[in-house]
Amino acid sequence: MLQPVELEAYGLLLRPWEESDLGAALRGLSDPDFRRWNTANSPTPDEGGARRFIRSRAEGWEHGTTASFAVTEGGTVIGQVGLGMIDFTMRTARVGYWVLPEGRGRGIASRALEVATRWAFRDLGLHRLELGHAIGNDASCGVARRCAYALEGLLRGAMIDIAGMPRDIHLHARLATDALPGT
Repeated sequence: MLQPVELEAYGLLLRPWEESDLGAALRGLSDPDFRRWNTANSPTPDEGGARRFIRSRAEGWEHGTTASFAVTEGGTVIGQVGLGMIDFTMRTARVGYWVLPEGRGRGIASRALEVATRWAFRDLGLHRLELGHAIGNDASCGVARRCAYALEGLLRGAMIDIAGMPRDIHLHARLATDALPGT
């Protein structure tokens, strides 16, 4: 079990998802850009899918397999960042994020990812975090670069998108021993 925490830095508060966040979760899951770049196992873009999304985030904390945060700015949910597939034996996890349209282009994803990354290394004792994104998702590639996630390669056909089609992804990773961004 992971103890849910709140993290505050860079003008953002990252906190566990709450039932009252249903509207923001639904907006995120039904956003056309989210749907364009995500996988076939993404929650359905309806109220039931948003409820399952929030419930699965709480269950992830409870089982110690995911740590997912609602990213808030000024008390308003503006996006999501999280660690999935946490493996404490191998000291690894995968990271993911999304930002609602009104928050895009302001560094929200980069700031939220950096907060979550530093927490994962410092407090969870993880050593390697992986970030995968569909080829063509230049915004996500930019977030990875700004947060010092090194591009490690191309994984051919590694993602099945919402339409059921295989897509190639870029694999980025950051190690706890890597230099901090901007250094």
